[in-house]
Amino acid sequence: MVELRNVTPFSYASGMKPETLSRTALNRALLARQMMLAREAVAPLVAVERLVGLQAQQPQPPFIGLWTRIAGFERESLWRLLHDRAVVRSTLMRGTLHLMSAADYLRIRGTLQPMLSAGMRAVLRDRLEGLDVEGLTTAARAVFHERPRTFTELRTALLETVPEADERAMGFAVRTHLPLVAVPDDSSWGYRADPDFATAESWLGTVPGPGVPAQELVLRYLAGFGPAAAVDVQAWSGLTGVRDQLEALRPRLKTFRDDRKRELFDLPEAPRPPEETPAPVRFLPGFDNIILSHADRTRIIADEYRPRVTTKNLLVLPTFLVDGFVAGTWKVMIAKKAACLTLSPFTALAKPAKAELAEEGEQLVRFIEPDAVGWSVKFAAA
Repeated sequence: MVELRNVTPFSYASGMKPETLSRTALNRALLARQMMLAREAVAPLVAVERLVGLQAQQPQPPFIGLWTRIAGFERESLWRLLHDRAVVRSTLMRGTLHLMSAADYLRIRGTLQPMLSAGMRAVLRDRLEGLDVEGLTTAARAVFHERPRTFTELRTALLETVPEADERAMGFAVRTHLPLVAVPDDSSWGYRADPDFATAESWLGTVPGPGVPAQELVLRYLAGFGPAAAVDVQAWSGLTGVRDQLEALRPRLKTFRDDRKRELFDLPEAPRPPEETPAPVRFLPGFDNIILSHADRTRIIADEYRPRVTTKNLLVLPTFLVDGFVAGTWKVMIAKKAACLTLSPFTALAKPAKAELAEEGEQLVRFIEPDAVGWSVKFAAA
């Protein structure tokens, strides 16, 4: 578990106005905390905790997310953490699947329960009518007690008890109210597409606690994603009452303004590099939290590009950064056992950036498809 140090009372000299941070300054602060200005020599478990988890709607992205952040990262290191139960995959922030250290999961899961319950009500609405969520949770716990199950198997079992119920609604209610973790298997990226789930209690040997105080989670967020406004914290966590939490924390925080005059909060000692700090090209996996964790995402992606990254069915495509900002999307395809990484830039790329992307991209495609007979990188027209 990451411990926050040096979070001490902070105050401005009388009459001092908060500094205004440009979009580029916010970008460099975010990149520094996300280990994107330079790969860092840290253990994968440490990185997972510093990032307060990695979104894991699909099995592969967290591996790529750590590859782009950690010096010398090897797939086996995260795979082993999953099988050793030091890292778990479960429904967490924003009601989405995340990888999180087991230690953090046991402490944070309870804090997020009100958000998960509210999210269930917002999604299911009328489909909740007549649904006994508490009874369903009890029944599901008994089903999982027998052995790990897929959600398809769970829904089938629950329909035997309440055949008239909406099976998808039942599954969603259980997912948001019963602490469950995906069970890793021998797949290359740790999980198959439809993994088995087990109760957190059976997998980790203990039940998640009631949760850490919301203020602790706010501080963890600022360490990984700040400086940030209250709406940014809420966008990442789904927590309510964030403004009140920040007001209570104000004596311990430093405040800034962005170029829209929004008040931003941050840990006093957190890194805020000069905006002229060089930012190397970087490849991000789909669903990376660096793109999804602010209400105002212009510190990492221009608003005009967001529709080109998030699809109509809410997939978040893999992207690449040039000078710290999202500059296009990428994909890897296999043809005749050879792997090709195709980059689709949003605008024409300068030759130095293109060369840097090609070099970094070849390392990426080799990481993703190590058994291919060949590797190549190509650029689509802007």
